[in-house]
Amino acid sequence: MTTAILPQGAGYGVVIGMGLFFSAFIVLITKIQTRYTRWKPTSAEEFNSASRSIPPGLIAAGIVSAWTWAATLLQSSATAYKFGISGPWWYAAGATVQVLLFAMLAAKLKLNAPYCHTYLEIIHARWGKAVHIVFLFFGLATNIIVSTMLILGGSATVTDLTGMSTVAACFLIPAGVAIYVLIGGMRATLIADFTHTLVLYCILAAFALVVYAKSDLIGSPRRMWELLHIAAQNHPIADNAQGSYLTLRSKSGIIFGAMNVIGNFATVFNDQAYWQRAIASRPETSVKAFLWGGLAWFAIPCTIATSLGLAAVVLAWGPEQLITLTSAEVGAGLPAVKAVGALMGKSGATAMLILLFLAVTSAASAEEIAVSSLLTYDVYGTYINKRPTERQILIASHCAIVGYAIFMGAIATGFHYIGISMGYLYQLMGCIIGSAVVPVASCVSWRRANGTAAVLGAVLGFAAGVAGWLGLTAHLYGTINVETTYTDYPMLTGNLLSIGVGAIVTVIGSLIWPASFDWEVTRAINADAGRKAQALNATSVSEHSSVTDVPLPSPGEKKDSVESVVVDAEARDIGDTEAQDHSDDASLRKAFRMAAYWAISLTFILIIVVPLPQFFASYIYSEAGFTAWVCIVLVWLFAGMIAVGLYPLYEARAGLASVCRGIYRDLRRK
Repeated sequence: MTTAILPQGAGYGVVIGMGLFFSAFIVLITKIQTRYTRWKPTSAEEFNSASRSIPPGLIAAGIVSAWTWAATLLQSSATAYKFGISGPWWYAAGATVQVLLFAMLAAKLKLNAPYCHTYLEIIHARWGKAVHIVFLFFGLATNIIVSTMLILGGSATVTDLTGMSTVAACFLIPAGVAIYVLIGGMRATLIADFTHTLVLYCILAAFALVVYAKSDLIGSPRRMWELLHIAAQNHPIADNAQGSYLTLRSKSGIIFGAMNVIGNFATVFNDQAYWQRAIASRPETSVKAFLWGGLAWFAIPCTIATSLGLAAVVLAWGPEQLITLTSAEVGAGLPAVKAVGALMGKSGATAMLILLFLAVTSAASAEEIAVSSLLTYDVYGTYINKRPTERQILIASHCAIVGYAIFMGAIATGFHYIGISMGYLYQLMGCIIGSAVVPVASCVSWRRANGTAAVLGAVLGFAAGVAGWLGLTAHLYGTINVETTYTDYPMLTGNLLSIGVGAIVTVIGSLIWPASFDWEVTRAINADAGRKAQALNATSVSEHSSVTDVPLPSPGEKKDSVESVVVDAEARDIGDTEAQDHSDDASLRKAFRMAAYWAISLTFILIIVVPLPQFFASYIYSEAGFTAWVCIVLVWLFAGMIAVGLYPLYEARAGLASVCRGIYRDLRRK
């Protein structure tokens, strides 16, 4: 066992101290929001869906935050260590296309069920109770798998860096998140996610610049290229062209890429966290937010894997062996952690600890509020209390958040003790939940989708995926255990069977026995409360403000007069809402066409155009080519930082100015 770089107290200090800091930050944001804006987290609609009023920049930041798991930082670097530069590409591209393609579902959601709270409400309204229960299983299974990966990866890193108890980290990380999610709800959580994302980009930029500009051990793309050649001589990759780390011709890399694409379709399309961001977004900008967020996110895993992941290779297999990594440590995603410790010492270890904390807590907050919505609306509101009051909805939401935080810690601890790592779950997830991808997407977007075919596709796909995974493991290795099931071909087989059988059964069944669904049924879900929220949005002072405000009363004016302004505007705009439906439908159809064009084009470029010609040509990067690769990655990182780290502030300028004016008036009045 290696000695931790940082003292144990540093682990507890970051996990507990930063958790309390962000809780205090959310308390402050919530008080400002309540005092100076119309949005109150005591409203169930505001708590769970931010009154469907969030502009695209903040939604994009929330998407990046929700999609930046511990695996995004750790597993991506492990793929660079195992496969060379094909690892960063296949990790980033293979997990970007799902967010891009989800932009089409976001447009369909706003068109066909504009006032729903969860995607499972659409399934219940369209296909009934039995199908709803089946897909509730897949929805919750998705959240559990994602949450477990988050906590396992975060706790493993904290333990490696500080020696902190893994079990303590498993429980303390989600507990700290639960505090600020309880306080602020969806809107304040998105604001916290924005701050997490901005700091995360800054730390990643610092790591990349240390590796490629400042480090005495590497210090330039040219030196990295030279050291990777030496590493290939000392420890060649058997499945790569000439054993090189500088090629996309990687057999294991492309197998991982296929699993990455398939598995991440499941964790986006089945995860309420992404549907919730689509629900919280403004109808006219939801497509832009997902396209924007997906492209900005690409730079995060690509940058850390290209810098710290490749650095781990040259530090382990270069001229001097400065670090050692066991297969278990690679599976736990620790190459980046070992590399930053060797390159930057305690300062780098501290930055990595903070980086992982930010990534884990921001993604965990998305999972907690997502599960809260599913348990509140699809369990409590559907099967326990079919006519809940707003207060009962809020109580159920709060109880679900607390209960799920405890559950996250318990299940992550269980997997830790049986030896299941974050990397294992990452490759397994497609086998378990991939079969529900096409049924869920078709429910929201395809009028002729058949409910019986969809549920059969999901169940049979799940059975085929698990059977193929375990069956091929037994055939190839003669025994089934953690080690044998965590191999390329069984995992790939299970992933392909799960999503493939689910898609084939759903599509063929729907073509043979097509439905003819009337979308007015799903458009009626929660329509009254939704139109009320839409009317409030229509009275926004600024079209682009993320903190929409009601002006404060003057010193001699009663608060009631402001409330009457809101009520009058609300009454007026509710009357306008139905008259605008036709034009809104036309704009959403146009947005869907735009989403389809850009999402499909970008997917084709990322998955086909860039990697496959290089794979089949067995191209090995020259010094100039690798330098260009590094420069493009860094430019992409800074562009992403501007898009989701700085633009939301510009977007919120009117609301922020209004809040500042309100604070100034309060101070003068005092």
